Amino acid sequence: MLIVVNGEEIDIAGCPTLADLVEHFGLGDRAVAVELNHELIPREQHADTRIRKGDCIELVTLVGGG
Repeated sequence: MLIVVNGEEIDIAGCPTLADLVEHFGLGDRAVAVELNHELIPREQHADTRIRKGDCIELVTLVGGG
């Protein structure tokens, strides 16, 4: 299924929910903001939010440093 993640089109299989996608990118244990089609999705809704063909998703994490 083709989706856009952080501006790049990718073909991904087996990731039916936002929670699955976050895990796919190895971000499950980090604080991550997820935007689906320009709408911020709260973390508690990631497991129930299905990904569809053509969705645009932004994954944003915090980076420490100074």
